[in-house]
Amino acid sequence: MIYSRIVGTGSYLPHNAVTNADLERRMDTSDEWIRSRTGIRQRYLAQEGETSSSLALEASRAAIASAGIDAGEIDLIIVATSTPDYIFPSTACLLQAKLGIKGCPAFDVQAVCSGFVYALSTADMFIRSGQHRCALVVGAEVFSRILDWNDRGTCVLFGDGAGAVILKADQKPGIIASALHADGAHVGILSVPGSICNGRVTGDPFLRMDGPAVFKFAVRVLDEVARETLGKCGLQVGDVDWLIPHQANLRILESTAKRLGLPPEKLIVTVDMHGNTSAASVPLALDTAVRDGRIRSGHKVMLQAVGGGFTWGAALVQM
Repeated sequence: MIYSRIVGTGSYLPHNAVTNADLERRMDTSDEWIRSRTGIRQRYLAQEGETSSSLALEASRAAIASAGIDAGEIDLIIVATSTPDYIFPSTACLLQAKLGIKGCPAFDVQAVCSGFVYALSTADMFIRSGQHRCALVVGAEVFSRILDWNDRGTCVLFGDGAGAVILKADQKPGIIASALHADGAHVGILSVPGSICNGRVTGDPFLRMDGPAVFKFAVRVLDEVARETLGKCGLQVGDVDWLIPHQANLRILESTAKRLGLPPEKLIVTVDMHGNTSAASVPLALDTAVRDGRIRSGHKVMLQAVGGGFTWGAALVQM
């Protein structure tokens, strides 16, 4: 039986750290207002010229080094992003060229904040099929480019960044189980309702969100999909060593852990330092906890996310 295992992790943040105090000087908000509602203290914003592919490149290099492989071993590249460099080609193809890799499949997955979980599950299935043996899976975003900086209800929430993992074929289970879902009926509570037509932007090019509706939906489906994923492999919530939900809002994270019955010390939180980095948030948090020594070999980690679409999913991973 062929399985896939995470053998390396990496992440990258732009150099421009923006604190809540910095935002206080730019708009009608405060550190207390932001922290009490979201838990966010700072976020990183891409500079001019920094793109999703350039952030993905640095995260990928770190993951490749962590895995101890040569980039030439990679035979599949999947990038999760809602903020691609171009309409086409895909950000994955641009990343492939920057890494000096030729010939292997490279494509993007667009599931907004659930994108990394979608991409990881997709790569796992490719490896289990025997078609590929070494996959690079990346979540990369420059959400600062689609924010309305006059809307304090949304612009203070998001940041830019990238996270990556290397998946390799193995005889022992690594990705134990996963579950993916979507329901387009909820598109109205979180979207960027714009497009490009005849060389012009049509509709609204900025992120729009109904915060209370997103909160209620997110907490419910994150609980449900975690239990569904555990049920697929006959495990219980108590078997989970670490929970890494999408890093959107501290209250969502804490509410999800509470509904699952997991103690706070099993919850990985990075939203305070990074803000909501959409598809990058789960691999960023995973890499942070691997590198600081909390997540170790043999640990079972529940990765889960929910995002615009609405999309949601989870993957139980044994490191």
